[in-house]
Amino acid sequence: MKRLSHTWVARGCAIACLALVQGAVAAPEPKDVPPLMVTKAGVPVKDVAAWEKVRRAELKEIFCENEYGWRPVERPDTLAFELAEPDKVMMDGKAIRKRVRVSWKGPLASQSFVFTAFIPVTAKARPAPGFILICNRPAAANIDPERVNKSEFWPAEEIVARGYAALAFWNGDVAPDDPKGKCSKGVHACWAKERTANSWGALSAWAWGASRVLDWVETEPLLDAKHFGVVGHSRGGKTALLAGALDTRFAMACVNDSGCSGAKLNHIQLPKSESIDRITKAFPHWFCLNYREFAGKEFEMDFDQHMLVALVAPRAVAIASASKDNWAGQRGEYASARLASTAWELYGKKGLVSSGFPKPGEARQEGMVSYHFRPGIHNLTLHDWNRYMDFADKLGWRE
Repeated sequence: MKRLSHTWVARGCAIACLALVQGAVAAPEPKDVPPLMVTKAGVPVKDVAAWEKVRRAELKEIFCENEYGWRPVERPDTLAFELAEPDKVMMDGKAIRKRVRVSWKGPLASQSFVFTAFIPVTAKARPAPGFILICNRPAAANIDPERVNKSEFWPAEEIVARGYAALAFWNGDVAPDDPKGKCSKGVHACWAKERTANSWGALSAWAWGASRVLDWVETEPLLDAKHFGVVGHSRGGKTALLAGALDTRFAMACVNDSGCSGAKLNHIQLPKSESIDRITKAFPHWFCLNYREFAGKEFEMDFDQHMLVALVAPRAVAIASASKDNWAGQRGEYASARLASTAWELYGKKGLVSSGFPKPGEARQEGMVSYHFRPGIHNLTLHDWNRYMDFADKLGWRE
């Protein structure tokens, strides 16, 4: 047998090792994804009219019936706003703080919640665009209206410094984040005594709350209601995406590390990410009860989350993942952004413009679908906020 030289052995080992490495990190690809641009009747969607009159309504029905539940009401006739505290100039004279109570009456109960708004003083000359944060973390530590406690989760000072208004409310003030609560308290208790298979879950309730804040924004002369984004992280990211999909007044949905049942595609093999089975067992109150039927059947579903992303079109959507957040399924979030982009193309706009999955620290913001890949763990940070504001700048919100 001919003996190979040390050089050839070394090369062979190198090639073998490279093949192993490439195989280990080979990017998973979506599989058997249900088509976005085909109606239930099997008719291709080729123009905006077919999308808006037929397909969009079909998709909204699919998600409300099977995943998030149906709302009993949108804007209640009894909706009212009042100052919870007197206005206050803060942030070294750079911002006006408003504390507003939103209240309403349902057939069974009444409820209210308070949100905080920091508005740049420059808005006196020109109404300011802004962002509404759906805060799913402890309010005192993350959205402190007195700014004693400051957090990157809601960097209000930095947002105001860039010319945007910073608004926030705590999701638990609208509906409790309680897996054992069976959606029987908070806003749910205003309209129903018992939960049915397709009743709205907590995610839809929190998104509903964001829309009620936007109702107030439309009444405030200092704010530019036509240029407002809704922001959320993790369960709040799922909520922000749903809010943007259902309420066409939001100019942007900022969807941060939303994962399963948020922006992450289900029709893709990502063993390290959360599944429908896991999420519906741990957080059954987030969804309608019907959603549990899809546990373990991701590849059998005839709908997927790229369709929810597409419902934001032709408005803007900004999806973000973190490099160390495998639980959220980064590749699945990116896949949804890519697959949803055909909805924007119907309007003659660009969706996600990308040559491939980005490296940590990179952002893809050339179209109406933004995707950025932040280095680090599951969190909402100043890095994320700056990318969202960068995107709004590119869209001309402050021009």
